[in-house]
Amino acid sequence: MERNYDDILMTAEQESNQSFDVEAWAEKKKAEREEVYALLDKVTGEVSADGGKYQQYLDVQSRFHHYSVGNALLIMAQMPKATKLKDFDGWKENRVSLQRNQKGIRILEPGDEYEREDGTIGTSYHVKKVFDISQTRAKRGLENERPDERNVLMALLSRTPVPLQTVEQLDNPGMGALFDAKENKIYVKKGMGAADIFRSVTQELAHAELALGMENYNRADNAFRAYSVSYMLCKQYGFPTEQFSFDNLPRGFAEAEPQDIRAELGVMRDVTDSISGRMARVLNQERNQRSAEQVR
Repeated sequence: MERNYDDILMTAEQESNQSFDVEAWAEKKKAEREEVYALLDKVTGEVSADGGKYQQYLDVQSRFHHYSVGNALLIMAQMPKATKLKDFDGWKENRVSLQRNQKGIRILEPGDEYEREDGTIGTSYHVKKVFDISQTRAKRGLENERPDERNVLMALLSRTPVPLQTVEQLDNPGMGALFDAKENKIYVKKGMGAADIFRSVTQELAHAELALGMENYNRADNAFRAYSVSYMLCKQYGFPTEQFSFDNLPRGFAEAEPQDIRAELGVMRDVTDSISGRMARVLNQERNQRSAEQVR
């Protein structure tokens, strides 16, 4: 005898006919956004007032360099040791399931654009939950193979926005490289090891990027930015960072408004991404060429 499933259909019909409270849903989403924005302002304040927290933010941003400053700060506030993030559907597409009772990391995802009262265009944001690989049942594999340091240095020194010139010594013996804004050139001292070359040149490339379009570039005003960029690139490409110290943050950093702090961090992130993106293109081109040669 064929079984009857009308009870299931009737239940589904009743549920679908229940009125959906749009206002309650909207209020819930608004409260959720406000809670995340409050967390963002809180962690921004901590980062701007504490060198250790600031360095922790740089560590997170270096791992998630394609994420916005705001989302890197939110990740830091909720799971600073995160290494690989996807939403529920993203992990599912990779046939990876979450462990039980895992709490998602809340970040902000851009939504639709809208027109403000003053006529400018803004972007609405909604809260999105992502999960770190440590919260899944994925088998822990080996880390992605890092490129050879020689190839990394070649990528760093290729297609630079300003010319490079090697010298036997710089006026300041403690420096390994120097960006000269007047000559629009980076001088690099000969005889350094890979780590010193990378650390010195990334800092001066950051100065060169920051100076683009400026008539009178002030090196002192941008020193902390370039220093932070160099740190993030060293972390991203696996070079030592023991020589970096963030015990002394810039004067007035802690007193600035959260949005101004994030704007400042955004400048550093953009410069880092510009240098890293150029390097990635060179490394990918070299990798593809090597693969093509192996196929022949």
